[in-house]
Amino acid sequence: MFNKLKERWKVNGVSLILIIATFALGGSLCGYAGRKLLLLTNLEKGLLWFVLYIVLITLLWPLCVMLISIPLGQFSFFKRYILRIWGKMSGKSSKKSKNVIKIAIFASGTGSNAEKIIEAATYLLGKENHEAEIMWKVALIVCNKPGAGVLDIALKNNIPTLIIEKERFFNADNYLPELKKYDIGFIVLAGFLWKMPANLIAIYTKKIINIHPALLPKFGGKGMYGSKVHHAVIDAKETESGITIHYVDELYDHGEIIFQAKCPVSDVDTPETLAAKVHLLEHKYYPQVLTDVIH
Repeated sequence: MFNKLKERWKVNGVSLILIIATFALGGSLCGYAGRKLLLLTNLEKGLLWFVLYIVLITLLWPLCVMLISIPLGQFSFFKRYILRIWGKMSGKSSKKSKNVIKIAIFASGTGSNAEKIIEAATYLLGKENHEAEIMWKVALIVCNKPGAGVLDIALKNNIPTLIIEKERFFNADNYLPELKKYDIGFIVLAGFLWKMPANLIAIYTKKIINIHPALLPKFGGKGMYGSKVHHAVIDAKETESGITIHYVDELYDHGEIIFQAKCPVSDVDTPETLAAKVHLLEHKYYPQVLTDVIH
């Protein structure tokens, strides 16, 4: 059951425990507050008392849960959760009422993850009554390698591209004017091999995410990318690997973990066969997690 909840909500084990604790404590606070308010009415317990109690806890529950979620660090999750419920109840979840946030994908290679993300964005934007309260679209592909495959994917999907060079990216304006020009509200790293500048991280706090082809904190850090990661996992005789989706900070593969998914590593696996397993997880989960974390 817990694994299904982690997969459904796209959270790790610690976050799941905190979410469940928020539900429990918020419900308890809601019940306590409802009873205290009814005491002020001097009503005796009966049908009217129970009807008023149900109405009160229905109204109080969102407030109590949001209040408890703040110290437990789950405010963003419950804000999205309650908005989804409200959207379903009010019928205001149509495409016309949705916010569309523009994202930039930073990539250095073939762009297989970028392609899946573009497909997911196209699907969401074309679906009239999707449950997501906030929609997103890929507005820009940023690449540090002229001729990379991801540029062909951008061309095929009529998405603008930006080729960046190291000096300006790290030591000048970090290409912020271009990001502002395209109204970029969120950055997604998909096989982007440069470390993000501190200035960009500060401006896009908790609005830059990355996917790593292993279960962090293992097999991360500078130089750990692509086949190097899979070689290291096999050499260490690990029995499982997978993906880690995390927020980006100023260190390689170090930011807060959002979601992990696992796959087995067998005795006959090679870096190539393990990479294929990991790619399946990447393509399945990265677009799903984006829908939950973009805000």
